[in-house]
Amino acid sequence: MALDQSALLDVLDALKGADVEDRIRQAATTIYQALIEAELTSVIGAGPHERTDTRLAQRNGHRPKTVSTVAGDLELRIPKLRAGSFFPSLLERRRRVDQSLFAVIMEAYLHGTSTRKVDDLVKALGADTGISKSEVSRICAELDVEVAAFRDRSLAEQPFRYVFLDATYCKARVDHRVVSQAVVVATGVAADGRREVLGFDVGDSEDGAFWTAFLRSLKTRGLGGVQLVISDAHAGLKAAIEAVLIGASWQRCRVHFLRNVLAQVPKGHAEMVAAAIRTIFAQPDRDHVREQLDTIAGMLGRQLPKVETMLREAADDITAFTGFPISHWKKIWSTNPLERVNKEIKRRTDVVGVFPNPAALLRLAGSVLVETHDEWQVSDRRYLSEGSMALLNTTTNDQQVAPTALLTA
Repeated sequence: MALDQSALLDVLDALKGADVEDRIRQAATTIYQALIEAELTSVIGAGPHERTDTRLAQRNGHRPKTVSTVAGDLELRIPKLRAGSFFPSLLERRRRVDQSLFAVIMEAYLHGTSTRKVDDLVKALGADTGISKSEVSRICAELDVEVAAFRDRSLAEQPFRYVFLDATYCKARVDHRVVSQAVVVATGVAADGRREVLGFDVGDSEDGAFWTAFLRSLKTRGLGGVQLVISDAHAGLKAAIEAVLIGASWQRCRVHFLRNVLAQVPKGHAEMVAAAIRTIFAQPDRDHVREQLDTIAGMLGRQLPKVETMLREAADDITAFTGFPISHWKKIWSTNPLERVNKEIKRRTDVVGVFPNPAALLRLAGSVLVETHDEWQVSDRRYLSEGSMALLNTTTNDQQVAPTALLTA
């Protein structure tokens, strides 16, 4: 759809007008209009007042349309046909913002920019009338296609040895009420040591049914080879893991566990208790870890029997990491890596405040996670070395390999 000579002359004439902004707007209007007319000529097989054997339709006047562009608001004329319809491909149907602004608006949305600030940004780019909240939402709905494709992708290409599960909470409007919604996220470490975002969802709660449905969706998409699941002791989550990820061990996040313990301890004892419990995780091998846990539980139990009970009841859960290569321990005994992902989600969603519906929350959280996943894939650093991951083929829940080999893997 090249511009003809007369159209180019019109552009030059438009540049002779009043001030610079007006000249740019006039030139942009002329170019847009020329492109629209050129596209129509190509579609119907004939130019204005031209008779050809290949003509498919006849022009029938124009209808006005205001289009917001980086050059300002343009008053364009969309051609009408006597039979059928035509709409130029460089514009979006039922929208007044052209393609050149879509990327800007969606990028601002993904970075947590409020709709009011997006409106200011659009005006600063030259769109005089700005953009409404509903317009931003409609444009950003285009992200749904990308997010849905990512959520539905196959996970069967390779096994994921370690899976991290956690949730963060955001506000959304449901049935005309503002309620807390859980954004649940699953990340995994593949056999080559790279991390991936496996899946995510938004729901009303973190009960067993919700977690079970979420984990089953991962299995349906091909998730396999899971040897250890790391998570907090969310209500119903452990049961869901046992029911769906059969054969996988469960590591209770040591950070969350410590918070739960300290919630039961007088403030004056908190620092001492925290330091004592940390020594459990500073041991060189599995046997010493369990011995130290038994020692610390007995020591703290003299003054704080409730803490001793918590330690002994959670002993297997908080030391499951010891059944895996020692070089992995610091990377698999807590959900801290996933906590950082959740913080990024919260940073973006806090700007929005209350989402109009759960779908809008899923869109933004999902877009952030797609972005995070892509960054992990192009990073030169792997979460765990490929060589150390190979040890899992022979040492799953069994440390018969020499400790030196595990420490240097």
